[in-house]
Amino acid sequence: MEGLVIEQVTAAVTWRLRQVVLYPAGTLADVMIDGDFEATHFGAYHDNKLVGVISLFATGDGLQFRKFAVRADYRGKGVGTAMLRRVFAYAEEWKISSIWCHARLSAVSYYKRVGMRQVGSPFERNGLGYVRMAVAI
Repeated sequence: MEGLVIEQVTAAVTWRLRQVVLYPAGTLADVMIDGDFEATHFGAYHDNKLVGVISLFATGDGLQFRKFAVRADYRGKGVGTAMLRRVFAYAEEWKISSIWCHARLSAVSYYKRVGMRQVGSPFERNGLGYVRMAVAI
């Protein structure tokens, strides 16, 4: 997407968009998670408007991304893919060997298209199906 800028942001910058996209019936407290202040966060901006966020958390086996959210009116326009490519480049810059997430089953084909692979078996949490997706850097 032309004019898209992806930059590192603070945890607080991500909260409102997380809430609107991921927990529309929830509150900001629902999206403030343990480790937020130690994590690395990226925001995608279009016309100086925050349209996507993603957060990276260090784990024993690389980086886990969580709370990946793109505004509904920007989905399907390459924002999420651009953000993941930036995250993969960040991991490469910092010599991190792998990135992974717990993907909703409905998003598995998307993650495969961006080069990730399924690791392990699907599982359920809070009534939703997930599977671990990973990519070696």
